[in-house]
Amino acid sequence: MASTQEGEDPSLERSFRGHKDSVTSVVFNSNMKQLITGSLDSCVMVWNFKPQLRAYRFAGHKAAVYSVDYSGSNGLLASGSKDRTVRLWQPTVEGKSTILKAHTATVRCVNFSLDGRYLLTASDDKTLKVWSLPGQRFQYTLSGHLNWVRSCEFSPDGRLVVSGSDDKTVRIWDIRTKQCVRSFDDLTGMVNTVRFHPDGTTIASSGTSNAIQVHDLRTNQLMQHYSAHQGAVTSLAFHPSGNFLLSSSFDATLRVWDLREGQLFYTLHGHEGATSACCFSPSGDYFASGGADEQVMVWKTNFDRSLQDYVLAEVHSGGNKKGAQPQHRQPGAPAADPHLVPARDAHEVAGVRGSAHGVGRVAPAGGSEDGHAAPQGGTASGGPDGEEHHATVAAPLNLSDMPEALAATLQHIVGQLDVLTQTMALLEERVSMNEDKVKHLESTVVTALDAMASSRTQQGEWE
Repeated sequence: MASTQEGEDPSLERSFRGHKDSVTSVVFNSNMKQLITGSLDSCVMVWNFKPQLRAYRFAGHKAAVYSVDYSGSNGLLASGSKDRTVRLWQPTVEGKSTILKAHTATVRCVNFSLDGRYLLTASDDKTLKVWSLPGQRFQYTLSGHLNWVRSCEFSPDGRLVVSGSDDKTVRIWDIRTKQCVRSFDDLTGMVNTVRFHPDGTTIASSGTSNAIQVHDLRTNQLMQHYSAHQGAVTSLAFHPSGNFLLSSSFDATLRVWDLREGQLFYTLHGHEGATSACCFSPSGDYFASGGADEQVMVWKTNFDRSLQDYVLAEVHSGGNKKGAQPQHRQPGAPAADPHLVPARDAHEVAGVRGSAHGVGRVAPAGGSEDGHAAPQGGTASGGPDGEEHHATVAAPLNLSDMPEALAATLQHIVGQLDVLTQTMALLEERVSMNEDKVKHLESTVVTALDAMASSRTQQGEWE
């Protein structure tokens, strides 16, 4: 990857074009030579960072690809699709793949364990499934969610699994007992994404509530709550250091959160339309994003260069605060506390905003589908002057404090929405079944017409 100018602000390095619909998932190859993406165009793309190498397009799925993941341990690429299958690919020009079938509905998420021995999949059939590698054998199912499961991930030590669902819960599963050992139901929206902190002691989740929650697995308590975006959050990614969290959203922005201080660090603008995916590179020096504009962007992190050499500027409560800049620590001064700020304390800290308006260099323009960079004017910027972002615990909705009629009405609305969601799921299954029947009928008609044509030809020959 090309080097960037000196500075502490994220900068856009490259932009890839080649997908023909929204990008749904991004992941780095651990060797940092490739970036892998999935899309609603039913294809998986492998982008080579060397300009002279073309991108690989893997076409095998029969419907939208919702998730991709890469295992450096065994060199396999996994993809999950609306066609109800999981494919395991070799990320080479040949693009050979094998198909895993077990789910009965759309596969929303795929995730390899850190050691590469297992593959975890989540589906609209309300289950998670675990597969063993390299034998690619189905092992067992984790059942318990009451609605579509959109996101899942192994813990760093491989002993736990976290999952997020449209049933508005986040569940923790014990791989040894194959049971749900914890459930967080203090969420106000459907869960689109869940992630384990690199140390395995906390989890982050987000979705249609537009907020990000960070829960501590040791105390089962909500540690941090961010009113993060103005649209649904589509993806989360922890920096390998554990100090930062990256989020993407329908509001067309990427945001970086400083978990040590409990506040917004940067807001990034680059995609035209919703940003639907994001991830950090294994070392954390780069991150990637994908969006509804069919583009894939690679950013230089920059702000992680001096994690051990600076602490954030002291922020005083009250007053009009401009974007505070990182300050270098004097020799002998204590380092910044690497632990997360509890939500109960973080609300007193005003948000530090990055001041990188129009920063960074953009790689020279190249081709589009061949994996070369395309010119873009992405920028990293802080929020508007005077805007503050607090990390506070949202007060739970207490129906007992409301008039009885209003509480009953709200409960009725929630019930009707749940019924509507289940009805939509059933309708989608029926549509899929009808599509299969139409294809079968079409095949039968074609066969019959071919037989009739053949019969008439033979009859003509006899005459």
